[in-house]
Amino acid sequence: MTRTANFLPDPVVPPVTPWSLRAWPPLLWQLDAATRVRFRHLDTRITFVGDASSPPAGQTVWATQGDDGSAGMAWDWVEVTQGIVTMADPMSVITNLRLLGGEGEVLTAYAAARYLNEFVRALPWQSEVHRALRGLTH
Repeated sequence: MTRTANFLPDPVVPPVTPWSLRAWPPLLWQLDAATRVRFRHLDTRITFVGDASSPPAGQTVWATQGDDGSAGMAWDWVEVTQGIVTMADPMSVITNLRLLGGEGEVLTAYAAARYLNEFVRALPWQSEVHRALRGLTH
């Protein structure tokens, strides 16, 4: 049996750290449900402020609340040049989502990475990272 998460418009989720998402109960998610999901920014952390030889880096966390539970995603980011941030490793999105393919099969981590990256790309996460970086200079 495949279930589709029916997400609520205004999620309320507790504060989390990126790695704690692995402890959330797995949430099965049919890929066609992705268009109805509204993830909200929970936190952006700067884990390295940068120096002359290495740029600033950190993590950002996003989540939503659905009828079947909370769904969260987190990933590492790095500022590659002044004002340009990118995912540190697009293959390493931390999530409790278990994506289901067209026939109800759970996608492998490798197959799911493509879709998780599409979800990340649709979020305004870089704006949140820039806001956190601006806080370093004030």
